[in-house]
Order: sequence, then structure tokens, then C-alpha cells
Amino acid sequence: MAAGATIHTFDATLADVDRGVYESFALRVARHPSETDAFMLTRLLAYCLEYEEGIDFTEGIAAKDEPAVLVRDLTGTILAWIEVGAPDAARLHTGSKQAERVAVYTQRNPGPVAAVWAGKKIHRVSEIQLHSFEPGFIDTLVSALDRRNTVTVSVTERHLYVELNGVTAESDVISQPAG
Repeated sequence: MAAGATIHTFDATLADVDRGVYESFALRVARHPSETDAFMLTRLLAYCLEYEEGIDFTEGIAAKDEPAVLVRDLTGTILAWIEVGAPDAARLHTGSKQAERVAVYTQRNPGPVAAVWAGKKIHRVSEIQLHSFEPGFIDTLVSALDRRNTVTVSVTERHLYVELNGVTAESDVISQPAG
């Protein structure tokens, strides 16, 4: 954990009808001083939308050689490399060589994020998925963020419903190939 990190706790309930995943869990999320609330919430949503056995947060922005979220099997093999924000092509290339699957979740407009990768060397770029949300969705959730949080995340037909500390927001999960 980075010095000066702010700890946010989340009592989370996840109902992902699309994947048949129904879980409740408590998370402690360290927000690095340079990390925005929007980035941290996108990291939390990526965790929920990718939730499976072996998923874990890394050191986030402070992690030099790891993405925001990783999924490992019991042997330590990386199954999923999950980036948040606007990672550079080199990180995606590295992740795609190390993991079976790579995904990117962004709180930004996905067009400019993907445009930076055009023409760059990225291993299996056609298999990488870039996920984003409708404008204003993350901002609505940021307004409800506190140090201690209760969040409910529901997914049906790639439509996301989130209640964070009594504030509700919904968005389609917009997905496109990274390359």
C-alpha cells in the first residue's frame, strides 16, 4: 500500500445474472494520492464485473508491472489481466503475453483511449476488450462515495445497475475490441 493512501471500505453485493455470479464480500480499497475517485470506482466496477475465484486488486496506480486487477489460479498463473483507465500499449502487450485474457475498463471516452493503441505492437490485440460506461454514470457514483460504503451491483444483459450509499445509477457496459 502506498504511503498516504486513503482506505475506502465497500460492503458489496454482486448479482451478475449474465454470468450466474451472486456474491457478497467486503473490500478494502486503497486509493493512491494521485488516483482520482472516478478511477478508483472504475477499478471497483472492473473487479465486480470480472469477479471470479482468484481475483484480487494489485497496488493500482502504484503497481509498475501489474494491472489494477489480476485473476490468478491456485498455481499463481495469471488468468486475467484487467487494466483501468488508459493504459499504454506496452502494458497491454505485456499483459496479453502473460495472461489468457486481457480487459480494459475506462471511465473516459473510449475512442481516444483506443486511438492511442493504433499501430502499436500489442500481442493478441484483437482479443482485448475495451469496456466503458455511459457519460455521467461514474460521476453520479463519485458524488455518493464515502470512506465506508455499501454498494450493490447488478448486471443483466450487460446493463449495469449500481446503488452506492443510497444513490442509484445505471449504464450499459459498452464493449469494443481494443484493436
